[in-house]
Amino acid sequence: MAHLFLVKDIAFQAGLSTATVDRVLNGRPGVRRQTEMRVKAAIAELEKQQAGAMGSGRMLAIDIVMETPQRFSDAVRAAFEAEMATFLPGVFRCRFHFAEVMKPAELVQLLDRIRLRGTHGIVLKAPDVAEVAAAVARADAAGIPVVTLVTDLPNSARIAYAGADNRAAGETAAYLIGEFLGAGGGKVLVTLSSGRFRGEEEREIGFRRVIRARYPDIGITEISEGHGTDAATGTLAAAALAADPTINAVYSIGGGNRAVLAAFDAAKRPVRVFVAHDLDADNRALLAARRIGFVLHHDLRTDARSAFRAIMSRATALPRAVTPSLSSVEIVTPYNMPAAD
Repeated sequence: MAHLFLVKDIAFQAGLSTATVDRVLNGRPGVRRQTEMRVKAAIAELEKQQAGAMGSGRMLAIDIVMETPQRFSDAVRAAFEAEMATFLPGVFRCRFHFAEVMKPAELVQLLDRIRLRGTHGIVLKAPDVAEVAAAVARADAAGIPVVTLVTDLPNSARIAYAGADNRAAGETAAYLIGEFLGAGGGKVLVTLSSGRFRGEEEREIGFRRVIRARYPDIGITEISEGHGTDAATGTLAAAALAADPTINAVYSIGGGNRAVLAAFDAAKRPVRVFVAHDLDADNRALLAARRIGFVLHHDLRTDARSAFRAIMSRATALPRAVTPSLSSVEIVTPYNMPAAD
């Protein structure tokens, strides 16, 4: 397998041992196809990043760890790669660890493995549970800064949060739905990927607060633990619709929007207003097709830039720590949708 990189660099990028990488590169037997693909992907990633790595300034290799549906991890990867190409004087190299569903024990094991292998920083989207906070504390004690992305771990040793004001986003969704439904009221299906994520919880809290205070004739039905996947979220949505004939609106906090709409279609039920989060590929298509009405969007490149700056401030021992500012929430309709990067 032709390459221009040191075995240790490929191993670092792939998250494998140098011995395993050596076996793959030299075509030795006993290597799983999945392992071979990880090495090929690592080499391809290094090749993409080579131009940036040749620039002046210190190289900072960081790990992006996320439990999230692929449609969102694809958007995050694109944002970090775009910022990485323009971020000077520091030169960043990112290694991505994405999974749609991870048990806390698996996530903790991954974080500990990264800590023991070594990294200049970790950008983390993870559930707010004690085991993860403990792993963050171990990383911090080892001198590895952790920045939370999109959803926060406020009671952990993370050095910064990069993302939007999730409570304000939920309040904005309540205002849009409340004004749209008007005096006729109705029932909103609120979908969460999981109750373990602080960011989703804050969106829901903001949403419920404004609905309760300003739109008391609007009810709420919540579904959770679909993990943003279409299959599980669709099943939960179908059950909720079967149980409650008054549901006529959706606030999608956790994704799986195609499946939610399919559940309404199967039940032959209209959706008067649908508010979603994030301009991923699915939501762009649904917004353009007028299947959803509003997307609450924040710029992931701004979040990536904030994460880079926070990690750089720790790595370069700047006299004053950089505190990322919250990225602003934009209301996107079919008429003001920005072009895809």
